[in-house]
Amino acid sequence: MRGRLDSIDWAILKELQADGSITNVELARRVGLSAPPCLRRVRALEQAGVIKAYRALLDPKALGFEIVCFAMVQLASQGQKELAAFEARMTEWPMVRECWKLSGEVDFILKCVALNLAAFQGLVSDLTALPNVRNVRTALTLDLVKDEPLVPI
Repeated sequence: MRGRLDSIDWAILKELQADGSITNVELARRVGLSAPPCLRRVRALEQAGVIKAYRALLDPKALGFEIVCFAMVQLASQGQKELAAFEARMTEWPMVRECWKLSGEVDFILKCVALNLAAFQGLVSDLTALPNVRNVRTALTLDLVKDEPLVPI
């Protein structure tokens, strides 16, 4: 799909990635189109799967989630059945906000939130008690230095 995107498509993606709540009229103005063709392009990008979803970014601390942490998980076995079971459990766990499968020594890295230190300790205990989990290393975040959307445009 990358080769089929023109400069206007890229401009649309850049603006929407920065602010997904922008109105179509404002988006059209920023990328130099009138509103109807701009909306058609956005819909085409959505249908092509380039735009996956729209979200509001919430402040975890404002909502009582004092802890953001990363957990590096090593499994005892990396068979398809074991990987699928772990992945299914991660998708069900509300405190796990992101789960990335990795190559190398660590099998998964998890971005998690917790209300407080006690909840974080519970998360770690529950995670280490899961079947097939060999090792869990965690790191508590101190401060967010950079938070950019995944695609650099």
